Amino acid sequence: MRAPYGMDLIEDCRTCPVRKDGFFCQLPAPALQAVTGVKFTTSYPAQAVLYVEGQPSRGVYMLCKGRVKLTMNSADGKTLIVRICEPGEMLGAHAAISGEPYEVTAEALQPCQVNFMRSEDFMKLIHEHPAIAVAAMRQLSTSYRRACQEIRYLGLSRSASEKVAQFLLETSTKGRQTNQGKRFHLGLTHEEISQIVGISRETVTRTMTDFKCKDLIATQGSIVVIRNETGLKAQAAAA
Repeated sequence: MRAPYGMDLIEDCRTCPVRKDGFFCQLPAPALQAVTGVKFTTSYPAQAVLYVEGQPSRGVYMLCKGRVKLTMNSADGKTLIVRICEPGEMLGAHAAISGEPYEVTAEALQPCQVNFMRSEDFMKLIHEHPAIAVAAMRQLSTSYRRACQEIRYLGLSRSASEKVAQFLLETSTKGRQTNQGKRFHLGLTHEEISQIVGISRETVTRTMTDFKCKDLIATQGSIVVIRNETGLKAQAAAA
C-alpha cells in the first residue's frame, strides 16, 4: 500500500521483502501469522511523536522502516537521548509488560513505518507463543546492554575524547569495511550526539574536528569513515 512520506507500507510480515534479523522478522510461521493478525501498520513523518515519557502504556511499537530516537527530559528542560532505534527493534515493551508508564519519549528521526500492538494483545502472544517470549527477552536484554553503555558515556568516561570515541566505535558496529576504513551512516547532528554522550554541542564539534585532523576519522555529510580504528580505540580508553 502506498502511504504518505514517500514510502510503501508493507502490512503482511510474512511477505515482507525487507525482512532482517529483528524482533518479528525471524519468528516461526505460526507466531508470525499471529502477530500479523493483531498488529496495526502506520506511517509517521519525521519529528512525529509515537509516545511521551510518563504516558500510560498503550502497547508496543515495532519499527520496520526509518529511525526513532528515545529521549528523557529533566525538570529543568535538559534532554538526554537514551538511544537511536533502528529497523527491527521493538519500542515500549518494558512498559507494556510491567504495566508502568513509558519511561522515555519516542520521536521519529525520519519517515517511519511502525507496527503497533495493544498491550493486551502483546501479552497474549507472549503467553501463547514461546518464540515471541524469547524474542521479547532478547530485545529487553539488548536494551539493558545499551543502558549500560549510556552509563559508561555519562559516568565513567572522564574526557570528551573518550565519550565521542566510544560513541563512534559503538555506532560503527553495523558499518561496512572499505579500503578507506569502516564506513557507516551516522545521521545525527552534533546537538543530538551531545545529548547522547552528555557534553556540549560545541565540544562535540571540536572533538570531531580534532579526530579528523589526526586522521582518525573522515566525514562526508552523514557518512563517517573510521580511518584508524586502533587510534580511535586508544582515544576511547584514554585515562
